[in-house]
Amino acid sequence: MTDPAPSRRVLLKISGEALMGDAHFGIEPSVAVRMARQIKTAHEQGAQVGVVVGGGNIWRGLSASASGMDRATADYMGMVATVLNGLTLQDALENEGVQSRVMTAIAMHEVAEPYIRRRAIRHMEKGRVVILVAGTGNPYFTTDTAAALRALELDVDILLMAKNKVDGVYSADPRTDPEATKFDVLSHQEALERNLKVMDASAMALCRDNNLPILVFDITSPDAITRAITGEQIGTLVSATPGA
Repeated sequence: MTDPAPSRRVLLKISGEALMGDAHFGIEPSVAVRMARQIKTAHEQGAQVGVVVGGGNIWRGLSASASGMDRATADYMGMVATVLNGLTLQDALENEGVQSRVMTAIAMHEVAEPYIRRRAIRHMEKGRVVILVAGTGNPYFTTDTAAALRALELDVDILLMAKNKVDGVYSADPRTDPEATKFDVLSHQEALERNLKVMDASAMALCRDNNLPILVFDITSPDAITRAITGEQIGTLVSATPGA
């Protein structure tokens, strides 16, 4: 008798802006519910899921720094904002009957567990969705970098980069350039050389150097999270060997 195929383990990166829905600030609870239901569907099909959430719907450290605030202080405030989003997603998941754990890179014992790599992996193996907040715990690093780092630490099969109303990687910004063309597949190196804004350059270089594939997709399209987690070919696949 052969062993069953191993579970698909993924790391999903959700921007804070995606949690706003059609609002201009904050959290739209119904959006978190829709995300939770899609994660639940994939989870029920055997996927092990980790989620990194951003905080741009509440606070943007770079913008505050540009206005004169100390950069480290602004970035720490952004980390706290991600905790609010992580708790929102946890509540939505558990209302759907999905066990989850919020794990933070900065100490916040009353509301979240400290991020410990082996504990996070164990949670995932036990069927819990792990929500990773507070970025890397360090200023000057984006949540893109946190997502790439956690994906590698947790030995996931793929990093899923959910974009807000952009269905993949384009040659230019499709919202402003009607001549922009979409890539179905792309290499890490080409994305870096052409500055295609898949994620920040440090995060992309980390993925390239460790051969971590990335799927870029539109989180607002129907059932996009479920489809991405379960391996459907949507969006743009960025890998060391495009088309493989």
